[in-house]
Amino acid sequence: MIRLRFGVDDLGQVRFAFSPVWEAVTSIRALAGSSGLHAPWRAGVRTDATDLELLTTVIRPTGYLPDFLHPLPQRQAPGFDAGLAMVAATDPDLAASELDHLAHHPRAMQGPDRDRRYATLTGFVKRPEDGLAQIIAALDRHWRASIAPHWPRMRALLSADLAYRLRELGAGGVRRLLRTLHPSVTFDHDTLSIVKYYEGTADLRGRGLLLVPCVFAWPDVLVRTADPQPAVTYWPRGLGRLWETQTSPEGTPLADLLGVSRAAILGQLDVPMSTTHLAGQLDLAAPTVNVHLKILERAGVVASWRDGRTVLYQRTHLGELLQVGRDNWAAADDGG
Repeated sequence: MIRLRFGVDDLGQVRFAFSPVWEAVTSIRALAGSSGLHAPWRAGVRTDATDLELLTTVIRPTGYLPDFLHPLPQRQAPGFDAGLAMVAATDPDLAASELDHLAHHPRAMQGPDRDRRYATLTGFVKRPEDGLAQIIAALDRHWRASIAPHWPRMRALLSADLAYRLRELGAGGVRRLLRTLHPSVTFDHDTLSIVKYYEGTADLRGRGLLLVPCVFAWPDVLVRTADPQPAVTYWPRGLGRLWETQTSPEGTPLADLLGVSRAAILGQLDVPMSTTHLAGQLDLAAPTVNVHLKILERAGVVASWRDGRTVLYQRTHLGELLQVGRDNWAAADDGG
């Protein structure tokens, strides 16, 4: 159990952000996992084997993770290149110190090929500039090959989670927000407690707390206590539906009611999506999708909001009821 103690000033300095770099880093841990949740993504990973060998050396499945690999985002939703530039700007001496700690960490260094991994890490400790350059290049290629194609859908899910958390904060304050963050997280009086494999207590000391939703953090919650600001990383709401592939609505009562294209669009919107992303998912022209979305929005079955330059759409409560009806009909038709 790790405990984070709040002071009066800390309660006013709780902020949110998500980080594409943090997604890239934690996705390496997801590759080592056996959970079925990310299995569809793992099946499509196209990252070079040499890059994966390097990345799995510095990003272990459990235990210590060097802080320089997950810099604190300066904005709520930074780009991947900006985050990678922050990693590249790491003081080489700091990188060497953290990699040396990793090389001697008993939990993180468990597993096959320990001697090879130890040799790689100690080599980076001696030449941290070279090690940083190799890590950055491998992360960049991994992102572009295996995560960037999914980023629009992931980003929409993260944005929706931030919007929900901000509503929780507005409705019930910091206490309500922190109590609903993750099954392993509790908040009592002035202390946030997180179930971990190790024991520790840290005072926030006026630094506040950064909350980071992260797709590949599942099922864990990750804690950082280092300066300049402690951070807690958790998985976002709706994650279980992220990799789902919707079946065709053709021939269903919902398709008879709405039309096949509109029923298909509604089926995709269990997580927020843009017109462009929907068009790609359904192999439809973007203007056609946009027309259908406007009709669905006027009917009250989808809602829209702006996220930066992008307009996102998601099912409303009425849309959820229609989709549940369609799913129940399909289950009955299959004999379920």
